[in-house]
Amino acid sequence: MKNQLKESVLPKIGTNYRILVLFILMSTFAFGGPNKKPVDDRNIRPGYIPKEGFVPDAKTAIKIAEAVWIPIYGQNIYKEKPYTVRLKNGVWYVEGSLPGVSLGGVAFIMIQKSDGKILKVIHGK
Repeated sequence: MKNQLKESVLPKIGTNYRILVLFILMSTFAFGGPNKKPVDDRNIRPGYIPKEGFVPDAKTAIKIAEAVWIPIYGQNIYKEKPYTVRLKNGVWYVEGSLPGVSLGGVAFIMIQKSDGKILKVIHGK
């Protein structure tokens, strides 16, 4: 009786095993084909870097400063014109000004010349 049980169980296990292997192979062929998406090599190859940096002059630094300040401080930032702009050690310092003998603070930003990275944004009180 033991031999009959082994003989009847073994063929079923073998069939289930064959079906599983066949299913895995079919899935591999169906879904494991060549990658049709183009390779994104933006992180591999170097990008263009301007010789004078991404913020080459004071005019560009002011535009970046205003683009950063307006969402934070609003349109009132234009009341702080003219802006003082200076370049020191590869960093643009852009600062607002107060009219006359007004009290209060002004917007200030530090922008890295080479890549445009914003290093600091504050507004005095």
